[in-house]
Amino acid sequence: MKAIFFDRDGIVNRDFGYVYRQEDFTFCDGIFELLDFCKKQGFLLLLVTNQSGIGMGYYTLEDFKDVSNYMQNELKQRLGYGFDSIYFCPHKPEDECLCRKPKPGMIQKAMKDYKLDLSQSVLIGDRLRDVQSAQNAGIKYKILVKNQSEDMGEVVIENLYQVNYIKEIISLMQREILK
Repeated sequence: MKAIFFDRDGIVNRDFGYVYRQEDFTFCDGIFELLDFCKKQGFLLLLVTNQSGIGMGYYTLEDFKDVSNYMQNELKQRLGYGFDSIYFCPHKPEDECLCRKPKPGMIQKAMKDYKLDLSQSVLIGDRLRDVQSAQNAGIKYKILVKNQSEDMGEVVIENLYQVNYIKEIISLMQREILK
């Protein structure tokens, strides 16, 4: 089984920093079309998101669940389905947990849950740590929506594709990944 792993903030919704309230949750341009394309290609739709705001006390686990339910309900109204599963890390960066990206814990949990073929799977993120987690877990394809404020430095990520906008991902996948 193949899957597409989506980061949340900056990919599914606009990243205003610690988005945990329904009124602050704004879907990114092109995300509905991308999710629909991926579903029609037979991919599981999985969300993997760091949510350190929970561990830092900025919002609660219930706040996160509420905004996740809102997101899922909006997707179901618009597309007829939502994400197949949502994986999240509530820990602070200094907690050194195994689930916080760039570590592969959330992806490894999804692998166990769904018996995934990572050689056919994709991760879409907007931060270096997103694509690093994909590489650390063995996901073949990584798509980075460029974040102008982040420098990749000397980090080497295999099978990395970079785009400026979410709307570019469908044609990239048709051209490079699904060929």
